[in-house]
Amino acid sequence: MNVVAVPEFQHRTVLLDEAVDALDLTGVRADGTYIDGTFGRGGHSRLILSRLGPNGRLFAFDKDLQAIATAGQIGDPRFEIVHDSFATMRQALAARGVAQVDGILLDLGISSPQVDDAARGFSFRNDGPLDMRMDTTRGVSAADWLASETEQQLERVIRDYGEERFAFQIAKAIVARRAVEPISSTRQLAGIVANAVKTREKGKDPATRTFQAIRIFINKELEDLETGLSAAYAMLAPGARMAIISFHSLEDRMVKQFLASKVKVEQPDRRLPIRAVDLPQPLMKLIAKMKPSDAEIAGNPRARSAVMRVAERLPARSVP
Repeated sequence: MNVVAVPEFQHRTVLLDEAVDALDLTGVRADGTYIDGTFGRGGHSRLILSRLGPNGRLFAFDKDLQAIATAGQIGDPRFEIVHDSFATMRQALAARGVAQVDGILLDLGISSPQVDDAARGFSFRNDGPLDMRMDTTRGVSAADWLASETEQQLERVIRDYGEERFAFQIAKAIVARRAVEPISSTRQLAGIVANAVKTREKGKDPATRTFQAIRIFINKELEDLETGLSAAYAMLAPGARMAIISFHSLEDRMVKQFLASKVKVEQPDRRLPIRAVDLPQPLMKLIAKMKPSDAEIAGNPRARSAVMRVAERLPARSVP
């Protein structure tokens, strides 16, 4: 793989101590095997490594080449970085002889260095090429997608992934502009959206929801999350925990519903002659729901929308 230079963009890991504390790396668990599903710039991974015992192992995943380059600077034999989505964790770890793990951390969304680097095309605050791919070696850029997608599909993506009520107007404006000139920069797209959206909540840029929607779609973030949650649950050993940090309502809703499906099980009619020991049992228990403190938000405003949910896999009950 080509060496990728890592630009000097600052990143503050959200809920750093709280997320690692939630994995409960104490006692014999310190020598367990763990997954950091989104390495980013390594804040969570480094703290996990500092608490791991000598026989512990940590596998981290990331699609971003700059994240992979940063991870390559960690010279720890207990650590391995995988250049792929966390959705592939079962296959990736099976190839390494690992079927179960003692904890999984997923810090969803986009990292500050990705947002701050104008060349990545994630943000409308600085002009740059309209790319938006987390993994620039794969997939279609946002500019290419905008150039070829139908108006109906543009509207659907902006509405469903951005929760944008002006999706119809924005899609129509994009199609009208691309007929005149290619839409190749973040500033172009932000201007198109601003002209199409006549009202917006105070303090929020009109382009925020559209950029979020396109980024989520281009990177298949919700599809990866759905697959990744199922894979994570399947890999958790009894008593192991998963901690998931989400940053917008679509992600958090999926996480909440997935955990609820494992925590709450449908019970049969009470009138049926079924022994209590034979009743369906929950597969997980909720440990915590947490948001960043006021102090953390004051120091890192991007943390304000974060929500962390923690759940533990319950052991299978032995039936007499």
